[in-house]
Amino acid sequence: MRLLFITATRIGDAVLSTGLLDHLLAERPGIRVTVAVGRLSAPLFAAVPGLERIIAVDKQSHNRHWLKLLGKVALTRWDTVVDLRGSATAYVLWAGRRLVIGKRRPGRHRVEELGDLLDLSPPPAPTVWLSEAARQRAAALLPEGVPILAMAPAANWMGKQWPAERFGELAQRLTGPEGMLPGARIAVFAAPHEREQAAPVLAAAGARGVDLINCGDLLDVAACLQRAAFFCGNDSGLMHLAAAAGVPTLGLFGPSPDARYRPWGGKAGFVRTPESFQELTGDGFDFAAKACFMESLTVNAAERAAQELWAKASGA
Repeated sequence: MRLLFITATRIGDAVLSTGLLDHLLAERPGIRVTVAVGRLSAPLFAAVPGLERIIAVDKQSHNRHWLKLLGKVALTRWDTVVDLRGSATAYVLWAGRRLVIGKRRPGRHRVEELGDLLDLSPPPAPTVWLSEAARQRAAALLPEGVPILAMAPAANWMGKQWPAERFGELAQRLTGPEGMLPGARIAVFAAPHEREQAAPVLAAAGARGVDLINCGDLLDVAACLQRAAFFCGNDSGLMHLAAAAGVPTLGLFGPSPDARYRPWGGKAGFVRTPESFQELTGDGFDFAAKACFMESLTVNAAERAAQELWAKASGA
């Protein structure tokens, strides 16, 4: 039996799709899996049980990437084809079952939409599959002993990046003598090109800071996140990865829809600007604007949300 799983190019959506894949693996033990995914997200699937192949999908003009993918999978007989990109690929392949995502449904979280493909309630929660090598690399970077506060101050768009100086102040409060993680080390995560956004947080952390900018591929990042006691970050792929790794995760939201993209899981929560997504992004809003739309979210509000989530996750 073979499963073709076509998932997202964006990291966050790829992470959110892992719960559905995990459900399909449990449903058909021993099935061999091919994952078609964006190149940056590909390492997330390297340790999937039964993995036969990962096909990196690089977007090209005129949808030529779909033709390339089709050329690599057309001669295989598939037990199940899952297409979370909503393309026509599944319908031209030899498949016993086809699961193709449809149009967005207002008010539904992305995880719920994925669960709807199999009428699953509750929907399957995102997960991570870690290799032993990734666990060992993470243990070397973040040895046990002192709790870790993970911070991710960057995002793929300036508009939804909370000011980095506020991340630094929040980290100091949460790890201070009266904070919920007194004396904790502060691990700062970001991509290499996001170092400028992360630098103020590392500076605020001082000697307790751990520079995990460009600490490895996404599987290494997931292994490092899993060792954290708490995560705080903007709406981003790292936020979803932390929640999937089972870490208490606080997402910060402004001009992005928390109803659809809040971190998922029993240990996850979010805090947003006083303005709703709709209030921030009215008619004519420019989602390419080079401006921050998170200024109205205060450090006090983020700290309260972190403390409330910490109490909930700790079973208090």
